[in-house]
Amino acid sequence: MRKSLLILILIFAGMVSVLSQEPSRWRGPSADGIYPDKGLLKSWPSGGPEIIWSFEQLGEGYASPAFYGGYIYIPTMLGDEGYMFKLDMSGKQVWKVKYGTEYTDRYPGTRSSATIAGDLLYMLSGIGKLVCMNTKDGSVRWSKELTRDFDGVMNRYGYNETIVVDGDRLYVTPGGVKNNVVALNRFTGNLIWTSPGKGEKAAYCTPQIIRLPGRNLLVTHTESHILGIDISNGRLLWSYPWANLRLEHQNTPLYNNGSLFCLSGYGMGAIMLRLSPDGTAVTKQWFDQSFDCRMGAAVLLNGYLYGSGHNDPSWQCYNWATGEKMYSDRSLFMGAVISADGMLYCCSEKGEIALVQPNPSGFKIISKMTIQNGTGPHWAHPVINDGVLYVPRGKALIAYKIR
Repeated sequence: MRKSLLILILIFAGMVSVLSQEPSRWRGPSADGIYPDKGLLKSWPSGGPEIIWSFEQLGEGYASPAFYGGYIYIPTMLGDEGYMFKLDMSGKQVWKVKYGTEYTDRYPGTRSSATIAGDLLYMLSGIGKLVCMNTKDGSVRWSKELTRDFDGVMNRYGYNETIVVDGDRLYVTPGGVKNNVVALNRFTGNLIWTSPGKGEKAAYCTPQIIRLPGRNLLVTHTESHILGIDISNGRLLWSYPWANLRLEHQNTPLYNNGSLFCLSGYGMGAIMLRLSPDGTAVTKQWFDQSFDCRMGAAVLLNGYLYGSGHNDPSWQCYNWATGEKMYSDRSLFMGAVISADGMLYCCSEKGEIALVQPNPSGFKIISKMTIQNGTGPHWAHPVINDGVLYVPRGKALIAYKIR
């Protein structure tokens, strides 16, 4: 009896461990574009990896899928309403639940992706409705309206950030003078703290959490500044002027060993800031205007940054520590980049995905494929989960076998 009980406990512990490792955050478990999968293909067949399935009943939007408990969650817009879809791992629909009106103005459709913590899912609509849903049946546990409840001020293309959850709190950027960035109890939606920031509009950025020995920081962009906020109380520790031509900054900052990297398109570029040991100040390490990634982000591998530009829509590589540009290559159009198992997945806005060997000496494409399924722009970031590459594009979510 005891032996059987021990076996059951070990099985359950293993299941919990597996579930806890599933990437349910924007751009992977650490929000840095790197996924933990191993044993992936190092090259693809001439037509690209095998399509396992393609779900093509979505609507309009640019969200990435999130995963929890052996299911896939992805929001979309049908008509003018936002729906959360739950799919099983074979691409079959389990349910779809309406969460409210979505953004229907310029480039209509969902912007944010779902964030999942335990059995709760968090979604921010393009017009600022924040909902907490149960992953089992999609029932809404609580909701907030950023413009109504926090006097939020929406930017020209709506709200775009994906919710950040840490422990029993979630963080979101309503924008505006009073409640610029807020922390809420993720179980109830109750306000924990509010920060006035610099009183600017939200700028589409999904924040990054930085953990230091003495404190933890929430780092994000608003229209004209990079902000460093103490997540224990909402106090603004520092701000750094950072404004581009459109006052929008879609890319999540990256942090490594005391250095903070931010990049923006529309005439701005990339900056490396050095964070003080106590997190209360930053100083500039280096700046490069040509690394002006609009919304495709960058990844850090073995001391080098990889991503694409905007005014110069090439793929570029930089030394993390010094800012030295290692190369600029136009053999693939600009787009989003993620990484897994030591390889880069470079996803062009023209619909091509290249498997690239990361090397500061040059942009080495190993294999390439063209996305045929789906509709609309190639803006949504792909996700890798359990040996499968998931590519969202408008009405379609395509699953490719890459292991």
